Parts: sequence; C-alpha cells; structure tokens
Amino acid sequence: MQIESVSLDDYLSKIPEERQEVFKKLFDTINNNLPEGFSQGSSYGMIGWGVPLETYPAGYHCAPGTPLPFISIASQKNFIAFYHMGMYAKPDLLDWFVEEFPKYSKRKLDMGKSCVRFKKMDDIPFELLAEVSKKMTVQDWIDCYEANFKK
Repeated sequence: MQIESVSLDDYLSKIPEERQEVFKKLFDTINNNLPEGFSQGSSYGMIGWGVPLETYPAGYHCAPGTPLPFISIASQKNFIAFYHMGMYAKPDLLDWFVEEFPKYSKRKLDMGKSCVRFKKMDDIPFELLAEVSKKMTVQDWIDCYEANFKK
C-alpha cells in the first residue's frame, strides 16, 4: 500500500487516525537520532531519509537522479513498517539488531530483508529504533552501498 504525499503532515492525514500519533513518534525518533547529512523526503509511497544528491551525485542506481535511500517508514494495511537499508547491506548491523530486539520488545521479531513490521502499535521499540538510526553516518552508508550494490 503506497501513500503518495508531499510532506509528513500530508502523509499523516492519509493514514488511519489511530496510527497517526504513533507514526509521528516513530518519525521523530528516527529524525532526532540520525547522524547529520541525511535528508528527509517522501518516495515510493513512504516517508524516508536518504543521502541528498548534493552529497552523493550518483544517487540511487535503481532510480537515477534520485537521492540514495537509507531509512523509510510506512503505514501498510496491517502494520507500520520500518525499512533500514543498512541492515540489509551490513550483516553485522543486522545481527546486532536481531540480538538486541528481545531486550526491547516482548513480541517476536517480524522482519524481512530490510523491513521490520510492527502490527501492535503499543509495542514499537522506539529506543532500539533510535539506537539503530545512529549506527551509520552518511559516509558509512555511501561506502557500504558502493561496496554492495553499485555496479
């Protein structure tokens, strides 16, 4: 489920009212903990942060001329999703997250390659998401991206 929007407020207005406060808290948690240099925007029907073209002119190889995506959040039909490309590309970061998750949540980790799904709004581990958001700088992400994805 993609939600086309031009801003966080626009996105919030289009998701179920019972999710709006939690989604805003998730946005603030990530936004307040990311290292400097990432820019916030909206793409692929999600709210996200990436490396701006001014910093990394090569941009995203799958969509030339667009910023390099890093973290995104989305309100899906049955859950809120947290996407972290660094966990997808860096096995040691993924291992750290998987090991830490039970310390912050009583629920079983529901995760794909880069997507963590939260079906219960009252059990989102905001502190853990703040910590994982701090783990990679813009340069760390560029280096990782070029080593793993850039052809």
